[in-house]
Amino acid sequence: MTEVPSPQLRISDQNRESALSALGEHMTAGRLDIDEYGERSARITAAKTRGELGEIFADLPAPHPAYEDVPQAVAAPEPAAPAPRPSGTPENWSPPQRFVAAIFPLTLIAAIALIATGTVGWAIIFLPIGVGVFGKAMWGHGWNHDQRHRDRHERHVRDRQRRRELRDSYRRELGR
Repeated sequence: MTEVPSPQLRISDQNRESALSALGEHMTAGRLDIDEYGERSARITAAKTRGELGEIFADLPAPHPAYEDVPQAVAAPEPAAPAPRPSGTPENWSPPQRFVAAIFPLTLIAAIALIATGTVGWAIIFLPIGVGVFGKAMWGHGWNHDQRHRDRHERHVRDRQRRRELRDSYRRELGR
């Protein structure tokens, strides 16, 4: 037998966001006008307990705000994972990219030194230009397209999972 949580139980910001989302759905469905929506959303942001949220939704059908399970003890927050570096940063370059990035300034300096000493004609300047063009052609704009595609796909999967969890919480709340 499941225990029904007390209406005096305090709510979290996540509960308020869920309530605002449900209230937005009611406004979209035409059950509330803009003034009622503004009044009720202000009451939601000021609400402190589940009972206060319940009063706001008393005259409305589903959806209602979803409440997460109440943990018995407060868990320590998980340490945030370090932000992934963009794939275009030097830490994520492949060995050939690092080689071209290292050789380019060396060829430029060597070409300028050879031209300045008069050892070789000015045509040597095309050597560093060629290295730069080669590097741009191999790894220029869009070279990390596959990584961006994977990132977009992972974001899509996470969003789909969040929508599924929200739908399931609405169904649990309705007792289906």
